[in-house]
Amino acid sequence: MKAKSLDIQKITGNNIDTTSLNFAISEYLISEKLDGIRAYWNGNELITRSGNKIHAPDWFTAHFPTTSLDGELWIERGKFQLLTQIVMDNTPDEDAWRSVKYMVFDLPLSPLPFEQRYQDLRQLISTISTQNDYLFAIEQKSVDDLTILTQWLDIVVNNHGEGLMLQHRDNQYVAGRTNQLLKLKQHQDAEAIVIGYEEGNGKYQGQMGAVWVKTASNETFKIGSGFTDQQRKSPPAIGTTIQYRFNGYTDRGIPRFNRIRLSPDS
Repeated sequence: MKAKSLDIQKITGNNIDTTSLNFAISEYLISEKLDGIRAYWNGNELITRSGNKIHAPDWFTAHFPTTSLDGELWIERGKFQLLTQIVMDNTPDEDAWRSVKYMVFDLPLSPLPFEQRYQDLRQLISTISTQNDYLFAIEQKSVDDLTILTQWLDIVVNNHGEGLMLQHRDNQYVAGRTNQLLKLKQHQDAEAIVIGYEEGNGKYQGQMGAVWVKTASNETFKIGSGFTDQQRKSPPAIGTTIQYRFNGYTDRGIPRFNRIRLSPDS
């Protein structure tokens, strides 16, 4: 099951129609969106979303249930790169894996609506927690006020978190994307100066694929998303200040998921 992305402005703006999302905040259970690696427990082993085996140490999955679980492997906020190095290694580093937790948010094979699945999940994990220190149920909360939701999102983002997940209480576990599972993020805007270019590939061969930029704090990185075809053919000049949008930072302090926001200033 995949979440539909949603900006906080789309549910707090005065001119936004959210009826198409059947949005009523009190009908959702809410949790923090973790910057982890999606992992399924099939009753025998952990696998990625694409079906590849995750080579976790035997002790990590000891006493995991025989029923299927859906969740994320996670260390803490801002540690995604470190997590990737640990989890994607075919020869597990035993010491490194002790910093990893399996944060579970669903029971894929249950036919019950999400609110009941969550209660069953909490009960299941609680019976195992005395035998395994690495298995947790992600806490779900309910709020009935958009102001509180916005404040919660601000706290998460300001402390290097990614955002919030909202799942409708009656949502069934289904394959694919659904409007009843929402990924709520708070984007950030900033400016940087163009210092170079990177040529594109495929359909953008011979055109600008990305621009290299430098921020006021001397951080350098590239931006390759959000450009129009015309902007790729005639990219912003070196020395031009451009505006970009991003969602949080990597653990190296680089803006994550950056993309051009507006046409470059002339």
